[in-house]
Amino acid sequence: MRLGETLSVTLFGESHGHLVGALLEGVPAGLPIDEERIARRMSTRRPGGHFASKRKEEDVVDLLTGVHNGFATGQPILIQIRNKDARESDYSFIPNHPRPGHQDLLMHLRTGGFADLRGGGSSSARLTAGLVAAAAIVEPLLEDIRIEAHVGAIGTIESARIDDCPDEWDNELCEQLRCRDPHVVEAMKAEIERIRKERNSIGSRVDVHVSNLPVGLGEPWFDGLEPALGRAYLSIPAARGVAFGRGFGAVRMTGLEHNNPWGGTKDNPLQEGEQPDGSIAGLTSGSDVFAQIAFKPPSSIAHEQTTLDLSDGEKKPLVVKGRHDPVLGPRAVSVAKAMTTLVLCDLVLRKRDAL
Repeated sequence: MRLGETLSVTLFGESHGHLVGALLEGVPAGLPIDEERIARRMSTRRPGGHFASKRKEEDVVDLLTGVHNGFATGQPILIQIRNKDARESDYSFIPNHPRPGHQDLLMHLRTGGFADLRGGGSSSARLTAGLVAAAAIVEPLLEDIRIEAHVGAIGTIESARIDDCPDEWDNELCEQLRCRDPHVVEAMKAEIERIRKERNSIGSRVDVHVSNLPVGLGEPWFDGLEPALGRAYLSIPAARGVAFGRGFGAVRMTGLEHNNPWGGTKDNPLQEGEQPDGSIAGLTSGSDVFAQIAFKPPSSIAHEQTTLDLSDGEKKPLVVKGRHDPVLGPRAVSVAKAMTTLVLCDLVLRKRDAL
């Protein structure tokens, strides 16, 4: 449950326990701590909106160590976010009747029956609150690097490319759905409402765009920009696939079609052509980075499913009660941005250490 090298974040807590949080290590001494920015970032992840779980959490961030007089001290920063709206009774059916698509059965067996499985326990997306808070703290380390993200697809409904959409949310529905394409949000809303009436859920995709990257950021091989981001993205709960640049479309291309010649000048070389790769051999090229993260439909649905009951070894009907998201994309946008921020900040600090 630890991400990063020079800058690292370690998650802790359970979905329906007392709290969740993170230990953030490697923050340079003297970094200003902007609590208002932290609160703004937390509001974009918070449950309770029209298209999300009705669980209401204030997500108040307490920084218990590593901060003094509004600045990082250079010591580890302990981030704590208390759970205020947990409902243990919603999960009275586990561990005996584990949910399809969840880690209930696997974690129950792995721990010999000692795991806290309520709401997903330590595997729950509730723990992403600590990631968003940690990213908000270190955001200034990015300097001019800009990270944008939005919902690129819900089911079969696709938005325009993120860099072809307005820079800001065009209207209230765009903001609620975290999609910048005003031409598709009504259709997305209708699809979510249709699937919710059927007591079902739907898959989604988050698109990420990173610009103003310096040349040469990243480490060779396993900690290259895309491997590092890919590992972080795939660790987001319910992520099922990641693509960079032209992604799987590259399968249908030739080398002449995929290659982007170098242009510009000797002092400022630039890749030419359409959507050149923002990373080559793990190092940033100076071009923008585009990523797509596919999320499966949320596994907790109110529709009846027939699945194994461990108490007698028979398959029985199960209706999952509680408060759950019909789609993950709108809330996953803030998590994708946080993951991108944490990975890039770690690579920025590692590059500085190498100079």
